[in-house]
Amino acid sequence: MTPDAALRPSELVQGSVKLSSPPLIYHRLMEVINHPRGGAHDVAKVIREDTALTARLLKVVNSALFSFPRRIETVSQAVTVVGTSQVRDLALATSVLSLFKDVPPDLVEMDGFWRHSLACGVAARVLAGLRGEHNIERFFVAGILHDVGKLVIYTRIPDQARKVLEGARSTHALHHQVERTVLGFDHAQVGAALLEKWNLPASLQEAVHYHHAPGRAQRFPVEAAAVHVADIVAIALGLGNGGERFVPPLSPDAWEKLGIPLDLLPPALEELDRQFEAAVQLLGLD
Repeated sequence: MTPDAALRPSELVQGSVKLSSPPLIYHRLMEVINHPRGGAHDVAKVIREDTALTARLLKVVNSALFSFPRRIETVSQAVTVVGTSQVRDLALATSVLSLFKDVPPDLVEMDGFWRHSLACGVAARVLAGLRGEHNIERFFVAGILHDVGKLVIYTRIPDQARKVLEGARSTHALHHQVERTVLGFDHAQVGAALLEKWNLPASLQEAVHYHHAPGRAQRFPVEAAAVHVADIVAIALGLGNGGERFVPPLSPDAWEKLGIPLDLLPPALEELDRQFEAAVQLLGLD
């Protein structure tokens, strides 16, 4: 079968995809954080201008994701306790859930899709924590965004997307494999193209681009490996439904790249379950 879509991933993300809150708030926060005289107060001021984002952020930092001993009452407290970079990444992660309102319902059930995305984000966050990474929220963001390319495909070329879904059902092949057959590219490439258009960090772009082929990541192999493993864990545990009917094979090189001892896996899964239940609350925030 030859691909029947003339568009390339970079063309698919032009024009029709609404670039609303996530890139806007992210870049405003980046400007403040990178300003020589910028500080936590300035970061808090940007967030407070968006009342919906303020509510989301305070709910997240008071959830089991962080388990702080006392309640965080204000955005300024959140920035001070969590950190400016982490707050920036949490703002992006929680805001992206409000995008893509017009996806055809016969192609994807959005609640299940975002649950899977959240599970992947939480799992990547837990894995990063086991590695002692300095900003585990960037792994959370990468996990949440890993399948965003599917939503672009569903929105821009729904007829071809239906062919992909039917092909996956009839051939029992993995979703991204059928995408490459039908479209000539897969959702990981589209997602990376969208993040590039949003001007998000290269680490996020590469983690999304190579989450099905982590061995091909050159600059950020740990991020790609974490999202790859997290995606498989989320599918295997049935946390949400991102549209994949089968559990993809695990790349041994990805697990080796993470360098996490196998005896830490059971407690990691317990922590994933605890944090996932907290993160699901985000689904009601838009």
